[in-house]
Amino acid sequence: MDLRKLVAKAHETGDYSELIATIPYAVTIGLECERFGDEIMFKLPSKKSNIGNPILPAIHGGVIGGFMEISASLYLLMFQDMPTLPKIVDISLDYLRAGLDRDTYVECKLTRQGSRVANVIVTAWQKSRSEPIALARAHFLFT
Repeated sequence: MDLRKLVAKAHETGDYSELIATIPYAVTIGLECERFGDEIMFKLPSKKSNIGNPILPAIHGGVIGGFMEISASLYLLMFQDMPTLPKIVDISLDYLRAGLDRDTYVECKLTRQGSRVANVIVTAWQKSRSEPIALARAHFLFT
């Protein structure tokens, strides 16, 4: 199915699971999303297989990074009328504190969009938006 049709259907019904299912890693880590008006919130539910440090326990840094990257890609797909997922050019992540074994949320903001590239700021938090666990700057190429 055309991704534009999946996005339109997801916006109409509020169910983004079919769109998320097009990205196997998103399904593996359990990514979810929900729309609140013009805002979209991505969620990584607590999941035992996402744990990297069982002593704390804390989510594996690669899972947090992947969650943030996929969220930014989906965000662009949902709001930029694209036929395919944008290609990541690079991503710079700052891990600020441990991502403990609890639900994690991501918010994306488009900071710049040209005709071929877009820059997105991604913030991940658990307890409070004012205490992010990670920040990312991602650059995407439109194909």
